[in-house]
Amino acid sequence: MLGGMRSYDDPCGIARGLDVVGERWALLVVRELLFGPKRFTDLHHGLPAASQNVLSQRLRELEESGVVRRRRLGPPAGASVYELTERGRDLEPMLFHLARWGSRGPIASQNELSADALMFALKTSFAPEAAAGLAARYEIRLGDDRFRATVADGRLELARGEAAGPDAVFHTDASTLRALVFTGKGLTEAVRDGTATIEGDEKAAARFVGLFPRPTPVRAI
Repeated sequence: MLGGMRSYDDPCGIARGLDVVGERWALLVVRELLFGPKRFTDLHHGLPAASQNVLSQRLRELEESGVVRRRRLGPPAGASVYELTERGRDLEPMLFHLARWGSRGPIASQNELSADALMFALKTSFAPEAAAGLAARYEIRLGDDRFRATVADGRLELARGEAAGPDAVFHTDASTLRALVFTGKGLTEAVRDGTATIEGDEKAAARFVGLFPRPTPVRAI
């Protein structure tokens, strides 16, 4: 047990894993770092319901556990960022399946998804059959956040950063993109009301937003 972290005191691998990432906000910190390093202020922006003290404590615990490391950027930035270690990145498949499992339950929160949470939601809801015959590159600009998406051979690859020679570029916000891909808002409507702008191939953009069907909800018995 590290620092003041609680332990299940159980030799099972599940319990030992939860000893490391079972505290509140720990797995969401990992989620926010899956697409690359972030400064503390950017992490807090993605997890606004976590107090700065709690977030600092989780980061210290994850550093002690070898899940996260802190790195100093060189000039001119000169800032410290947090990033996942190899051990931390090993959590991605588990988070992928947990997200798919959880997305079938009811939505209780009225809060918006962070940009990184939305990108991860795209990964977990991507339907390969809907992408049949599609080969395209996209850039998604959500305020100051930039993500590149490549769809080819029924696969989706998502990463932080600008795309080289994209077929289409989305200029929007996380709330609007979520509405486009998950709640049925039309791309034409979003462009018309000014909540989204598309550069490049509008047909390719329309095809992209149709690649993410909502999961079938699970009803309580």
